[in-house]
Amino acid sequence: MNRQVVLVTGGCGFIGSHLVEELVNRGYYVRVLDNLYTGKLENLLAVPPDRWEWIKGDVTNYNHVKKATQGCDYVFHQAAIANIAASFQDTVGTHQVNYGGTANVLKAAHHCRVKRVIFASSAAVYGNDPTLPKRESMPTHPISPYGADKLASEQLGQIYHQQGLVEFVSLRYFNVFGLRQNSDYTGVISQFCDRIRQSVPPIIYGNGLQSRDFIHVSDVVQANLIAMKHPQAAGKIFNIGCGQATSLLELIALLNQITKQNLRPIFRPGLPGDIHHSCADNKAMRYLKWSPQVDIHQGLTRLLFTPTHQPQMQDLRTKIVV
Repeated sequence: MNRQVVLVTGGCGFIGSHLVEELVNRGYYVRVLDNLYTGKLENLLAVPPDRWEWIKGDVTNYNHVKKATQGCDYVFHQAAIANIAASFQDTVGTHQVNYGGTANVLKAAHHCRVKRVIFASSAAVYGNDPTLPKRESMPTHPISPYGADKLASEQLGQIYHQQGLVEFVSLRYFNVFGLRQNSDYTGVISQFCDRIRQSVPPIIYGNGLQSRDFIHVSDVVQANLIAMKHPQAAGKIFNIGCGQATSLLELIALLNQITKQNLRPIFRPGLPGDIHHSCADNKAMRYLKWSPQVDIHQGLTRLLFTPTHQPQMQDLRTKIVV
């Protein structure tokens, strides 16, 4: 039997690199499309070099996407500018990546006869609707260009699925955390941990009562792998969260407990597009038989105390396809 080939857009990034690792561990050959805007090749240096290849390209370029997609069985579309502030500062530029990139992925997937596209969406599509927990069936009211682009991408994917052009699954990520997250770019846990490691007070934008549903990256990867082939997943949308809300003040208290410190946060004004409260109602647990395995205490402990050494650099020229 020929080995199946899988494309991961944004595969050098935070979630994408973890996904690539697990796909390779399961016997897939992985093609990575990444322009290294936020991703790093170092994130994949521990992956056996004969099991994956890097295509240096951009999802906004259809020719890059089409070439990367040719011969692939499945596509995991992780590439995005996952930054709410950036979506306000450069709405057109982020739209070209977050929506235009998705349009290119779907068009190429149809052209190349891909079996299924698994799309990394976001809980940002819900906006500030006070209803908790967030259910996939509830109205969507994004309050940022980023959330609007994710919602529009979902709708485009649904059209492709309904018209029989390519199977499409949307996974609405809540607040993903874990190793390799870029604290300069996104991720409140990563930002807090960077400061707490240095015994510097973390910064809270707002009053700290805003809550998040934190989900470990390893659980997000497992949800993606199940969604790839599960027969009931096609055409559906799934929240990917733990179903437990944690306020930012509670998060800092937990980090202080784990590190045996007593750092008090610095408070600054809230940011545009910031969600007040977020917590998932998990249809994925019922349909996909998926459930998170890493609780927030375990995940934070791993993040704080796992050595961040990098494997030695190797010659990557043989991996460059485009």
